[in-house]
Amino acid sequence: MKRIFLFLVTNLAVVLVINITLRLLGVDRWLNETGGIDFSALLVLSAVIGFAGSLVSLAMSKWSAKRMVGARVIEIPVDPTERWLVETVRKQAETAGIGMPEVAIYDAPDVNAFATGWNRNDALVAVSTGLLRNMSRDEAEAVLAHEVSHVANGDMVTLALIQGVVNTFVIFFAKLFGFFVDRVLLKNDGRHGRGIGAFVAEMAAQVVLGVLASIIVMWFSRRREFRADAGGASLAGRGKMIAALERLKINHEQAALPEKIAAFGISGGKGFARMFMTHPPLDERIAALRGGN
Repeated sequence: MKRIFLFLVTNLAVVLVINITLRLLGVDRWLNETGGIDFSALLVLSAVIGFAGSLVSLAMSKWSAKRMVGARVIEIPVDPTERWLVETVRKQAETAGIGMPEVAIYDAPDVNAFATGWNRNDALVAVSTGLLRNMSRDEAEAVLAHEVSHVANGDMVTLALIQGVVNTFVIFFAKLFGFFVDRVLLKNDGRHGRGIGAFVAEMAAQVVLGVLASIIVMWFSRRREFRADAGGASLAGRGKMIAALERLKINHEQAALPEKIAAFGISGGKGFARMFMTHPPLDERIAALRGGN
C-alpha cells in the first residue's frame, strides 16, 4: 500500500506543478485563441502533462520514497539482522533474474514493506522496524520475496503507464469543464484568456476526476498483488507466504481499527470502499495461495 501511496502523491504533485506552470506561460490562451477549443491540441497537451507526471514520478520513486518514510539504505550491514536482510534479497534477486535492489529499513510501528524503482535492475526494497519486530525470519523472507516479485514483474513501470493514460483523460475532461465554466457560466469571451474562476473550476474537476480515476489504478494494484503473492511463494515457499499473510491478518485484527475506517484496512473492505483498496482482503490472498493460484 505504501508503494502505491507514495507514487500517487508524487504524481499528483508533479501534474499540478506542470498545470500551474503552463497556465503562467499562457498555454491556455493558445488552446482557445480562436474563440473555440482545439480538441486535438488539448488531447496532445493532456497526454504530455499526464505522462510527464507519471514518468517523472516513476523516475523519482526511489528518491521520494526514501525521504518520505525516512528509509536508511543498508550500505554496510552492522548487525546480523541487516546481514540477513541483504543476503536474503540478494539470493531472491538472483533467482528472479533482476539486479540487486537497494535494501533499506525505516522506522515505523506497522508491519509493512514496499518495493519501488524505475526499472527491474535499479530498485529499492524497504522494510519497517515493525515488521522486523513482529515477524519470524520465515515470514519476513516471504514478505521480501513478495516485494522482489513486484520488481521482477515490472509492476512500477506498468503502473506508471496506466497512471499516464488515466492522467491524460482526467486532465482532458477537467480542462473541458474549465472551458465550459469560463464560456457558458462566466460568459468570458476569451479575448483576455480564462479567468481565475475557470482555473479554480478546472483544478477542482481535476481533483474529483482524479479520485474517481484512481479506482482503475487501485484495481490494477489489487490484481498485481495476487501475482506478487504467487511470485513470493515461488521464491520463498508457499507455506512461508501463507504464514506471512496470516501474520499480517493477526496484526491487523489486533490493531482494532475504528469502525469508520476499518473498511479501508489491509484485510477488509466492502462495497464502494473496496474499489479504493490497494490490496485485496488478506483472506482472498490466502485462499488464492492455498488453491494453488
